[in-house]
Amino acid sequence: MRYFLAIALLITSLQAFAQKAPPYSGKFEAIDRLLEPPSPYRTASGAPGAEYWQQKADYKITAILDEKRDILSGQETITYYNNSPDDLKFLWIQLEQNVNKQENEDFGSLGGGLRDGMNSLNMQYLVRPIDFKAGTSVNTVIDSDGNDLKYIVNNTMMRVDLKQPLASKKSITFSITWQNHITDRAKFRLSREGYEYFPKDDNKVFLLGHWFPRMAVYNDTEGWQNKQFQRLGEFALEFGDYEIELTVPADHIVAGTGVLTNEKDVLTKKQISRLDKARSTFNRPVIIITPEEALQNERKKEKKTKTWKFKAQNVRDVAFASSRKFIWDAQAVKLETNTVMAMSFYPNEGLPTWSEESTLAVKNALEVYSEATFDYPYPVAISVNTSNIGMEFPMISFNGGRPVNGQMTDPAKNRMVGTIVHEVGHNWFPMIVSSDERKWMWMDEGLNTFLNERTMKEKYPEPQYTNFKPKDIIPYMKGSRTTMRPIMTNSDNDILTQMGSNFYRKPTAGLQVLRETIIGKELFDIAFKEYANRWKYKHPNPSDLFRTLEDGTAVDLDWFWKGWFFTTDNIDIELANVKWFTVKDESNEVEKKIKKGKSTKIAGSGSNGNNNDFSEGPQEINLKSTPAAGYGQFLSRLNETEVRKNLAGKNLYELTFNNLGGLVMPIIIEWTFADGTKEIERLSAEVWRHNEGQFKKAFLKNKEVVNIVIDPNQELPDVNTENNVFPKVNSASKFDSFKKSGNE
Repeated sequence: MRYFLAIALLITSLQAFAQKAPPYSGKFEAIDRLLEPPSPYRTASGAPGAEYWQQKADYKITAILDEKRDILSGQETITYYNNSPDDLKFLWIQLEQNVNKQENEDFGSLGGGLRDGMNSLNMQYLVRPIDFKAGTSVNTVIDSDGNDLKYIVNNTMMRVDLKQPLASKKSITFSITWQNHITDRAKFRLSREGYEYFPKDDNKVFLLGHWFPRMAVYNDTEGWQNKQFQRLGEFALEFGDYEIELTVPADHIVAGTGVLTNEKDVLTKKQISRLDKARSTFNRPVIIITPEEALQNERKKEKKTKTWKFKAQNVRDVAFASSRKFIWDAQAVKLETNTVMAMSFYPNEGLPTWSEESTLAVKNALEVYSEATFDYPYPVAISVNTSNIGMEFPMISFNGGRPVNGQMTDPAKNRMVGTIVHEVGHNWFPMIVSSDERKWMWMDEGLNTFLNERTMKEKYPEPQYTNFKPKDIIPYMKGSRTTMRPIMTNSDNDILTQMGSNFYRKPTAGLQVLRETIIGKELFDIAFKEYANRWKYKHPNPSDLFRTLEDGTAVDLDWFWKGWFFTTDNIDIELANVKWFTVKDESNEVEKKIKKGKSTKIAGSGSNGNNNDFSEGPQEINLKSTPAAGYGQFLSRLNETEVRKNLAGKNLYELTFNNLGGLVMPIIIEWTFADGTKEIERLSAEVWRHNEGQFKKAFLKNKEVVNIVIDPNQELPDVNTENNVFPKVNSASKFDSFKKSGNE
């Protein structure tokens, strides 16, 4: 009978609990079903498996820049290594320049409506020019014996059919001839390459990225990554070695991925001497091409040509910039295992800001990112000035920001510096830790922005450099969920207006919350560095990041990945109710029960409470003796007198929390006591395990509490801080604010 009664009481308690709890949504269930399963190629710990493989592609490229016709013509020989266990009947090759072709498919990702008063630049972005030339024209594809290979161009991808399947562990060499029409960067939205025209001196700066046919990725989780380029989702590429020869006008200066191998052919003896000096100068940039020399080159406009030669090893791409307008400065940066040349190329229009800030920003990025992950492994890191958006490539980046009449406001300069740090930082993510940008933009942009912000915080602590914090994502997370997408959305599926928030800032805020609040800096930094080193020169997926961070910290984060990355829920933790009790010291009446219906609700800062302060005082609570029978030997030895003594004169506070936003998160409580002292108490997110919508907890305090604040320092992006406080603060209505402003 005793056991039957106990079971009945348990069932009754569970039924009462179920009535209060919201419908179960599995916030703490494992996310295994949302990720690709472990395999011999990718382990359950998040590391590459014993049988991990990836393809390799080596390139020998010669190209000629026709400045008058804005055409780049080239010939390349590709040696492709099939390291997969599969035989390949055909190959896929990327032709990203075709996204701008007039007759090509309009993917619809960058459209928009007409509106009165829109500026001409936005109109240009909305409606493409009527008559223009763009895209890649493939002339020939031939094998190593000189035989034609059949190919079909489908928008931004080209399929090459092989005469015989490329067997596993074998390689193939073939050649392609092609030419690109170089477009005006000002006329194409999200253009990563093209030219910038300077009408004052009738010159151009050519910024060439994605300028040659490149092998698509073939991997263990997707096969061919042959998703079309639609401008937002960027690039997935294989690593390889490059030999590049670029023929340009003789008065042009070229900045490119890799090591310049023929300095004597393209630089003067004085310029070579300056470059040698820069290699041993660590405290400031050395000018290689002076402003005066750049002005002289602007006026020359030579008809002759020069060929610049570069070599790059173990990179996934190459890019270059070419112009007679370039000033060039450089300095050495000493890392723990490597010395890197930090360089900047910019026109006179960039002075004085670019000479003061650009190479310094490159240096700062190299130092912080190297410390956080692994030492920058390449010989050079280059920043090139452009009037358009920033864009990254291995060893070189194109960065916006330029003074007007030699002057630049602090906010504009801060954006410029932040852009340079960000684009240089992309050398780690995704140029070395080579995630699939076309599918998961957040894996490179989010992780890079996270370290970008860390660099700015450490290297630019001045007040004018405003750093991104988790609370800064609140306006986005409060937005309409009809258009909002989860972070785990393919890159091109997010709308352009939300791309920055969803793929850059929200992942950054999530990583900051993990580091600062959930895991802790020391453990997080170790695990993050582990991820970077596990996957450098490899192709990680989201599951590899998630699993590595759990593997390296011993923190179960499935609830975090599920909520933050797979949903559009937000954080709104409400301090719904507060009750204050003291234990009644009645040793002679221990059997007296608490009078039913007499408990006083001391506080109501949210939807469930009535009062807003502690004015009614504490409710006294009686304790019953614990009967020994049926509770086991341990509980039978419970010292009732000692328990009462420990509780005498203490304060008990019962706090009720509601999860209104859907995201489960830790609870950070700031207690303010009557004597003016404060205490921070932290509860892990696991407190929501048994009821994802509401949680109650009792706290024992020696001193009387006069104020409670949830998340006082805004470590979490809680979308409504008004319900985080007790006693409740009544916010003024819009009408009251209007009256206070004097507009009665």
